[in-house]
Amino acid sequence: MERLWAPWRAAYVNKLAIKKKSCVFCDICKAHKDKQHLIFIRKPYAFAVLNLYPYSNGHCLVVPNRHVSDISKLTTEEYAQLMGLLIEAKGLLQKVFKPHGFNVGINLGRVAGAGIPGHVHVHLVPRWKGDHNFMSVTASTKVISQSLAVLYKKLDDANKKRYRGARK
Repeated sequence: MERLWAPWRAAYVNKLAIKKKSCVFCDICKAHKDKQHLIFIRKPYAFAVLNLYPYSNGHCLVVPNRHVSDISKLTTEEYAQLMGLLIEAKGLLQKVFKPHGFNVGINLGRVAGAGIPGHVHVHLVPRWKGDHNFMSVTASTKVISQSLAVLYKKLDDANKKRYRGARK
């Protein structure tokens, strides 16, 4: 069995826990500065945002607007919209970046790997054949092929175009 080690995450999670008393997801949801915070789809109960610390190019998070720690605490409407938005974001990522596959995951609780355990969120990670190579093993370096600003612009433009086409 192969393992992907990400020891940098521990330092990030510990720093985040000490530095911030409020919830980053609640803060960016309430701010309504979608471009600044890289939110590329916003719905009444959930939003999709690019991950600032991606495992792969286009790694995003689908997050309920309401602060809850577990999917079992979501209302039926919130859960339905979260899953619908996951499918919508996956479709948008598929159209824009054409990955060969996806990883989808929810980490419930800190021991399960949740960097922000108080606010449940779904990871959506596009994958390409050969996307994680020797760099992460030999040089402790991840190769992310595009900047977050470029990724955001592509997703935002595609999302706007999709809705313009639907209105005609």
